[in-house]
Amino acid sequence: MALSDCPSSNMGGISRQNSSAAVSTEFDFLVGMNFQFVEKLEEQYICPSCRRVVLNPHQTGCGHIFCYQCITTFLECNSAPTCPIDNVLIKSNEVFQDNCCKREVLNLEIYCTNSPNCSSKVTLCRLKDHLEQCQYESLQCTHAGCTDRMFRKDLKEHLKNICKYRVEPCPHCQTHLVLIHLKLKEHFHECPEVPVECMYKKYGCSLRIADLQKTLHLKHQEIQELTKVVNKLEKEIKPLMQQVTKTDNMLSNVQKSLEDQKDRVSIIQIQLQQLTSAFNQDPSRSELGLLKRSVESLKQQVSVIESLKDRLTSLEGQYTRHSGLLNIHVEQLSLNEERFRQLEAMSYNGKLIWKIEDYKKKKKEAVEGRVPSIFSQAFYTSRSGYRLCARAYLNGDGTGKRTHLSLYVVMMRGEFDSLLPWPFEQSVTLMILDQSGAKNDIVDVFRPDLNSNSFKRPVNEMNLAFGFPCFVTHTALEAPKNGIYVKDETLFVKVKVDLTGLEEL
Repeated sequence: MALSDCPSSNMGGISRQNSSAAVSTEFDFLVGMNFQFVEKLEEQYICPSCRRVVLNPHQTGCGHIFCYQCITTFLECNSAPTCPIDNVLIKSNEVFQDNCCKREVLNLEIYCTNSPNCSSKVTLCRLKDHLEQCQYESLQCTHAGCTDRMFRKDLKEHLKNICKYRVEPCPHCQTHLVLIHLKLKEHFHECPEVPVECMYKKYGCSLRIADLQKTLHLKHQEIQELTKVVNKLEKEIKPLMQQVTKTDNMLSNVQKSLEDQKDRVSIIQIQLQQLTSAFNQDPSRSELGLLKRSVESLKQQVSVIESLKDRLTSLEGQYTRHSGLLNIHVEQLSLNEERFRQLEAMSYNGKLIWKIEDYKKKKKEAVEGRVPSIFSQAFYTSRSGYRLCARAYLNGDGTGKRTHLSLYVVMMRGEFDSLLPWPFEQSVTLMILDQSGAKNDIVDVFRPDLNSNSFKRPVNEMNLAFGFPCFVTHTALEAPKNGIYVKDETLFVKVKVDLTGLEEL
């Protein structure tokens, strides 16, 4: 998330510098509400004008903080406004939004505005989310014509069982009517489902016409359902009957084959008996010894083959391990090649030209929420300077979500950070380059807020991004009147750091 919001017009003469969203949506919901803070409110968070908690804090040139509404009204109603605290002349172009104070105020803890019924404690920035779930929030009945109000926890019961304007079905025709209308006799005169007595009641018929119609309707439905079931069963039985016929034929063939096999077995038994008899009668059995020796030789060969099989299994395992190691080396080689390409493209002069390819595909991934943002390669202000990169939200971020392209710059942890001055003080120019040759580039400049953690020495790999959530609308980017910014599904982003005052180490 970025530190500055969507660029807007110079409202009330207030400077755009570090305060591009003069009206902050976080505070719109809080204006006019009374809060009970968990801890006593410190003087630094109290507006000198309205003496309430400072909402959407803006700082004057003399260093005092006011509510946005208070300072705007003060500037509009006075031709030469002076600070009520130190009587210093207030210049509108020196007034800016204090983002640091804004974060601190939004993180102040308060009791729920529905206390004492609700005992929850929430921060100001979470109050709206809490009230949307708070069981003691006062809500109005949603039924047309009802003006009753009740707690959220009682609304469901009211809508279902209490509200006299709730919708209920007619007990006869099931037509949905507002409850108070069900009591009107006119509906029962018109309802086609109200039971009426048979005209032959005086002759002993006790049936009521609506009951008879319902009975006939139900019987008709039952017949239709049973017909569907019968048709379905007929379709299922037909292939089963075919399968039974096929199985009967197969069984007949198997029985015939079995009879043939029995005959063959009988013949083989007779032949075996004849061979056994002939062998017992033959005095020469020298061939039997040769046969035994042949069997022993075959056993030895089988043993050798088994040992070779075990060896082959071992070699297969070694091959699998070596293949895995080879894949690891190939992957590492790919990583090294990618790192080498990044090093070749590395910039050391405070400038970055970022080529974003497959624009439509990457924007679609951002719209679907799979890849909301993308990062550029890192670049340096000098060989031993600050390390930065760019970050883009193709479907927008924050106040620019779904309508703008959001563009930010990120301070990254570098090798020479301990030798560099902090916080980072250089202004940064962000550009989307015109590919038509007309040089109608989209340009905006960001100047650091020295009190922000985004410009302090990075502790982690990256600091919080800074830049513009509403850098350019999708319409102006994709269908511009002057210039071409997306060509052949490619977008060029340029980042330029002002190197004025920076010294080489």
